[in-house]
Amino acid sequence: MADFFQNGVITTLQNLGDRSLEDLESELEAFSERRGMVLLLPALYSEFETPAMHKIIEELKSIKYLYKIILGLDQATKEQFEEVKKLMSVLPCKVEVLWNDGPNIKELYQDLTNEGFPGLDKPGKGRNVWTMIGYALTDKDAYAFALHDCDIVNYSREIPARLFYPIVHPALDFEFNKGFYSRVTNKLHGRATRLLYTPLINSLAKVYGRNKYLDYMESFRYSLSGEFSFIRSLARGIAISPTWGLEVSTLSEVYKNTSNKRICQTEIMESYEHKHQELGTQSKNNGIYKMSNDIAKTLFRVLAQEGVVFSQSSFRTLLATYFQESRFEISKYNALSKLNALEYTREKEIKAVEAFQDAIKDAAEEFNEDPMGIPSMSSWITVRSVMPDFSKKFAKYVKQDNE
Repeated sequence: MADFFQNGVITTLQNLGDRSLEDLESELEAFSERRGMVLLLPALYSEFETPAMHKIIEELKSIKYLYKIILGLDQATKEQFEEVKKLMSVLPCKVEVLWNDGPNIKELYQDLTNEGFPGLDKPGKGRNVWTMIGYALTDKDAYAFALHDCDIVNYSREIPARLFYPIVHPALDFEFNKGFYSRVTNKLHGRATRLLYTPLINSLAKVYGRNKYLDYMESFRYSLSGEFSFIRSLARGIAISPTWGLEVSTLSEVYKNTSNKRICQTEIMESYEHKHQELGTQSKNNGIYKMSNDIAKTLFRVLAQEGVVFSQSSFRTLLATYFQESRFEISKYNALSKLNALEYTREKEIKAVEAFQDAIKDAAEEFNEDPMGIPSMSSWITVRSVMPDFSKKFAKYVKQDNE
């Protein structure tokens, strides 16, 4: 049976397999006459030295419906910035590259910091995404934005097509679309989603009781995916986290700023392959351990804002519950792997869960010490209320860089 099952509080749009990509794109080309679609690409310069980025550029050459592409470039010298502009110039639509390490963008970051806006001293994907959104909003003809990572090994132009379609179709009423896909090769991937996020959400519901926020967060098939899209009006009001809790934080911001009826998730490709993060360690505070720590703190913070009361004793209960829930998930994936003759090493799964337990424990302690944590970067509507002329300066500086 085709997977058309709907569960949770948001709409799920599966790929039922019969429609051609060309047919989908022809509709998007018609929609593009009234709704400008902008693709946002957060990238490190080092990603242009990989086959994945060149595959992405080749695929983007065939897309005709895009209004423009904005590429946020991190960790690049002047020469590397010029090289990236040249590489991206082969695309058929307008391309603008934000050189985040250049003097113009650095000056803008300093202007914002001087006005008291947080997070601009923390380079990373979060700041890059926030910067791209802010610049995209300077163009009044930009209606919809889609974002995906630049390390997708098996990239297809189907990804942006399926991200944009639900939010630009004039007969649909979605403001936000989250991409999902399978993470399977000869074994199961997605450890942070399978073994941290899902059992932690279940544990939070058991210990603190179900609520609308947890029901919402549980509804996503791949909450930690880096692919999503949203319309202009929603983009203006979203704060972006500079931490590795970016994806969970963004879903939480969407929850606060729109109705569940205007949120969907779409199957954007059959199987997704990208570079895999190291598990990391507690002592080094890196890898998936660091991501897990930030995810847990983000969930604690949002739940506290929803009125959930945390205590040291309830955190101890949460850890015990997570232990039980995570082992149940391991038994599920062990069975799934055996049925499909996939490689599965239970010891590695247990080792991952033990690292996640440490991350949750540390997150609980850090949350108790500082419930507010690292502040998110302010929404762009807030920036513009404080600095009305900032957008003009932003657009001017990026234009100078791209000439």
